[in-house]
Amino acid sequence: MYYFIWNQHSVSFSLSVHLIQSCVLCSVDGKFEVAVYVNALIDPDGCVTWIPPAIYRSSCPIRVNYFPFDWQNCTMVFRSQTYSANEINLLLMPEDNVTVEWVEIDPQAFTENGEWVIKHRPAKQIINERTSRDELDYQELVFFLVIQRKPLFYIINIIVPCVLFSSLGLLVYYLPAKAGGQKCTMSIAILLAQTVFLFLIAKKVPETSQAVPLIGKYLMFVMVFTTIVVMNAVVVLNVSLRTPNTHSMSDRVRQVLLNFLPRMMRMHMQPWAPKDGSGRSGENGYPFARRRRSSVGLIAKADEYMLRTARSELMFTRLKKRDGLMAIALQKIQNGLEEGTAQEIGASLAKASAEVQECVAACKHITESARQQSDFQNENEEWFLAARVIDRVCFFAMAMLFILGTIGIFLMGHFNRAPSTPFPGDPKRYLPE
Repeated sequence: MYYFIWNQHSVSFSLSVHLIQSCVLCSVDGKFEVAVYVNALIDPDGCVTWIPPAIYRSSCPIRVNYFPFDWQNCTMVFRSQTYSANEINLLLMPEDNVTVEWVEIDPQAFTENGEWVIKHRPAKQIINERTSRDELDYQELVFFLVIQRKPLFYIINIIVPCVLFSSLGLLVYYLPAKAGGQKCTMSIAILLAQTVFLFLIAKKVPETSQAVPLIGKYLMFVMVFTTIVVMNAVVVLNVSLRTPNTHSMSDRVRQVLLNFLPRMMRMHMQPWAPKDGSGRSGENGYPFARRRRSSVGLIAKADEYMLRTARSELMFTRLKKRDGLMAIALQKIQNGLEEGTAQEIGASLAKASAEVQECVAACKHITESARQQSDFQNENEEWFLAARVIDRVCFFAMAMLFILGTIGIFLMGHFNRAPSTPFPGDPKRYLPE
């Protein structure tokens, strides 16, 4: 190759020019030919200008860690594949004595994208000092495009609906503690809705296994959240349906579930107080019976007796016996009162003592049965109140988990912004002044 200049007024000659082609290394189709071959413009000072129109299709890897709040840095690298730096110099075009270190965008040919916005568009000449000038990768021109995704479409169509129907899981805790079936039904319905929603947005999320997108992380979070709500509903239902015949509650558990936690959460509940030595509860409490032994055997005997005895006899046997005891005792006492003397009255009371003792024993039995029934109901109420407290604790815990998890996940995307300058540590903005 020869370099020369001439006087354009005194020299006339013909000249053939060998045009040097370069290629883009990140091309998609692998075609490096120009679209239309145009003439080259040769100046008297030896400068040859050749601007052929060409369309380059490039690709760049996309990082989806913060999708849909992500930004990408796409580059186009131009390098000669046939000539070294000794034969060709790759330089950025100067304009008005200023090197154009940015990507020129023609506003008439450029179409604004609805999903991406260009944040930075610098250009640089890269010299690889680790190689010699004879190597092809010694010099190259790199054009950068830093683009930021517009997340409004994904916020309106994906994030907001997902947050709204996931927050319905918190309404489960407003159902009564014993309504475990309704709680589980509502939670599972929300879980199914999340699964269907995940299938619907699968086409909107980039298909990659290199990283989990931010929206995918949030969907997994709300699904785990709803699953924990279902588990809480099952546990609360189990506690609310316990009875003294199957479970016993220790005083320490009562102190925590019926005194400490309700006072912390400002629940309007009657506080529990331990029994005194006489077996009665304190001033603000109520009696709690110990765990009763199983009555399966007694129930079996009662069923057998009722099957063998007529219904009319069951109704009047104990009544006749009671009336007979009372009539005999009153008759004996009345006989002593008719005589009027102290000896006769004492003798009549002594004769009626056996019947009176039986009446007293029957009254004691009735009183004891009523007390045991009351204690049984009170302990059942204890388990129900304990289930209410556990349900309220789970509500506060899951509400805090949902709010903090939602805010934390989306704050990660909010702070994932494109840098203010194209290159870290370089304050130059690489834009026309």
